[in-house]
Amino acid sequence: MLKKDLLTETIEHIDITSFNPIGMIESMSKMSFSARELADASMIFDRMVGDTACTIVLALAGSTSAAGCMAVYSDLIRYNMIDAVVSTGASIVDMDFFEALGFRHYKGTSQIDDCLLRDAYVDRIYDTYIDENELQECDATTKIIADQLPPGAYSSREFIKEMGKYLVSNAKKKNSLIQCAFENKVPIFCPAFSDSSAGFGLVQHQTQRPSGHVSIDSVKDFRELTQIKIKSSDTGLLIIGGGVPKNFIQDVVICAEVLGKEVPMHKYAIQVTVADSRDGACSSSTLKEARSWGKVESGNDQMVFCEGTIAVPILASYAYHRGNWKNRPRRNLADLF
Repeated sequence: MLKKDLLTETIEHIDITSFNPIGMIESMSKMSFSARELADASMIFDRMVGDTACTIVLALAGSTSAAGCMAVYSDLIRYNMIDAVVSTGASIVDMDFFEALGFRHYKGTSQIDDCLLRDAYVDRIYDTYIDENELQECDATTKIIADQLPPGAYSSREFIKEMGKYLVSNAKKKNSLIQCAFENKVPIFCPAFSDSSAGFGLVQHQTQRPSGHVSIDSVKDFRELTQIKIKSSDTGLLIIGGGVPKNFIQDVVICAEVLGKEVPMHKYAIQVTVADSRDGACSSSTLKEARSWGKVESGNDQMVFCEGTIAVPILASYAYHRGNWKNRPRRNLADLF
């Protein structure tokens, strides 16, 4: 089978402004199981957005962006419902930056011979396909950006800001998360930035410039995120997936304490995940467990055990149609740095 036969139908990203789930969420709040969890989480997120003293951070892991939620995250910035992003490198680079360069993700199937895909140079994320040649063009573009910067250690936020600048002039698809964040002064952090297409590009960059090159300083990421917590005081978390982004943003409470700053625990927290907690993980603990570490307050927290492409658009659309974002002041947190 040829690549052109595999990459035929593109993933289309859902538009949270195109449907109104308020009535459905209100009805689901009277149900049980995952329905009530999602309703409670949607209402907590709406309270976060309506709390003008609260800084909201999106923690993003997994492949929901490639699967059709890319516009959801851009809209959360555009409509002023989040103030900072902590993400895996793949969500930011391999998915968002990748599509901003004009490439696409494609509908596929998990019921296929993966050796066939490898022969066609097509990569698979469950039932989603990506052109490996195009991913390598994405790698090369991050190298071009690095080549143009003065040598030194950069936080991932600093490097992603440069990616946003690049897209202002070079994007083939507008309204990417990176470009929206750059234009609205919303900082993006990727604590494990090299675990993405950016990593391949930066390795090429450093190999060609062994005596003077760009490197990524994850400690600087941690320090800058902690600065946001110290500056903001009241904070709320919208966590999609878990893992490194979730743990990093929760740990800023402890880091501020280590620096001698008294800050409150995160006032609000929502996690959407399908991970199990019985092995001590759950993509970095349940929110209730995080309270024992002094990270998350009680009362405005909700675990939602549901696959993200189902729960996230409904939750975000509920907050959008409730309209509390219209009264939020923009934080412009990128100006802190």
